[in-house]
Amino acid sequence: MNRNGVITCALGGLLLSQAATHQAMAADLSVQVNQFFQQQYPDKESQVKVVIKTPQNQWPQCDMPEITLPANARPWGNISLSVRCDGVRRFIQTQVQVSGHYAVAARQLAAGEKMTLQDIKMKQGRLDTLPPGALLEPNFAQGAVSLRQINAGQPLTRNMLRRLWIIKAGQDVQVLALGEGFNVNSNGKAMNNAAIQDNVRVRMASGQIVSGTVADDGTVHILL
Repeated sequence: MNRNGVITCALGGLLLSQAATHQAMAADLSVQVNQFFQQQYPDKESQVKVVIKTPQNQWPQCDMPEITLPANARPWGNISLSVRCDGVRRFIQTQVQVSGHYAVAARQLAAGEKMTLQDIKMKQGRLDTLPPGALLEPNFAQGAVSLRQINAGQPLTRNMLRRLWIIKAGQDVQVLALGEGFNVNSNGKAMNNAAIQDNVRVRMASGQIVSGTVADDGTVHILL
């Protein structure tokens, strides 16, 4: 083989090596970005799929990229993700698809109706396609009043509902401490407004401050 042939082979080998290295790092970044978003949804019921929309040749290349979400970023949908490599920060455009449970109306509700647990149904589906403020659990809707007509099967959102304070700050409340095999009743004074299933702080007669959950009947439950 002549000298030119040797140089050509060496150059070709170098380019192949660089391409392989880039592909490996790109694959690593894709895995790391997916793992980053998986950690945002630790519950086993949520399924996360991340599509990186930025062309692969524009991805930063380093072994340990520092990945962060911008402040006030939505947890799904189109997200501009900050990736810092060797002190240089780039933004990678991603589409985060999340499937999980969300709350829908179990029946048609008229404006002004108070919702009970029987009016709420949990459904499995894509969370990133839901309207803003969609409810991922029923607690917020329980005991709330609908601000407009809600159709059966319609996803529930925060701006559809007005929560009713079942406990108001300064109100005397009954506190029920629930232990294994025993219950203890006592009284205290609520320190904040709270709706059903909200957390509320209570100052007891002794001066001690405890936190509990508001039950349907307005009592405060504390698990021991």
